[in-house]
Amino acid sequence: MRFYRKQGLQLWAMLVMSHSMFSCTLSSTLGFNDEGLPVKEVAGTMGSAEQPLIDHTPWDNLLKKYVREDGLVDYKGFLNDRIKLKSYLEMLSKNPPKEDWSTAELLAYYINTYNAYTIDLILENYPVKSIKDINGPWTKAIVPIGDKWLSLGGLENSILRKMNEPRIHFAINCASYSCPDLLNEAYTADKIESQLDKVTKSFINGNKNKITADQVSLSKIFSWYKKDFEVNGKKDVAGYINNYSKVKISEGAKIDYLEYNWDLNKLK
Repeated sequence: MRFYRKQGLQLWAMLVMSHSMFSCTLSSTLGFNDEGLPVKEVAGTMGSAEQPLIDHTPWDNLLKKYVREDGLVDYKGFLNDRIKLKSYLEMLSKNPPKEDWSTAELLAYYINTYNAYTIDLILENYPVKSIKDINGPWTKAIVPIGDKWLSLGGLENSILRKMNEPRIHFAINCASYSCPDLLNEAYTADKIESQLDKVTKSFINGNKNKITADQVSLSKIFSWYKKDFEVNGKKDVAGYINNYSKVKISEGAKIDYLEYNWDLNKLK
C-alpha cells in the first residue's frame, strides 16, 4: 500500500513539474514573457526623432524592391536577396533596444523586426501555401534580440501589444491575404506616427472590411484583439473604427466578422 502511495506521489510530482515547464515555455513563446526587453506605452502623439538610432535602410530597400503598393510580396525575388535580409536581421540582433530609446524608436525596431522575421520564415519554408502550414510559426523562438530569444507571438503579445498602441495591428504582417497589407517601406522613428495612421486608415477603409452605417462586416482582427481597441478608456471597436473610417458606424449597428484567408500573400 505504501509502495503505491509513494508511486502516486512521484507521478503527481512529475506531472506538476511537467506542467510547470510547459507553462513556462508556453508563456515565453506565446507572449507572457518580454525577456526583459524595454517596453514603453504610447502616450499621445509621438514626436519625430531628429535622427533615428537604427538604420533600417537595408530593410527599406528590400521592401521597395519586392513588395507592391497593394501589399503583395514577390517571395521568389526576395529569395535572391536573402543574404541582404540575413545581414539586416543580424544587425537588428546585434543592436538590441535600450531603456533610453524613445517610444517611437522602440516601435519602429519591434515592428520591423516582426515583419522581417516573418518574411524570413516564409523564405525558409518556401514554397508554402500558408504560414499556418509551417510548424509553430508564432510559438518557436526564432527571433534573437541581443542574448534573448523570442517567438513572433511573444514579440507581438509581450512587447508590441503592451505598448498601448492598437495601430500596431495594422503594421505587423502575418504573410496572409487577410492580413493588413505589408507596407513597402521600413518604419522609422521620425515617420512612425504618420506611417501608423496611413496603414490604419488603409486597412479600415480597404476591402478587408465591409462598412456601412448600419451593417458592418469586419476583419477578425477586431474580434481577436477586441480589448485593444478603446475609446476614452473603454472597449469600443465601432468607436475606434469611426476615428478612421470614411463611413461612420451608427450606434447599435450589427457587427459580424469575415472569414480569414490564410493563403500566402504572394505576388502571382
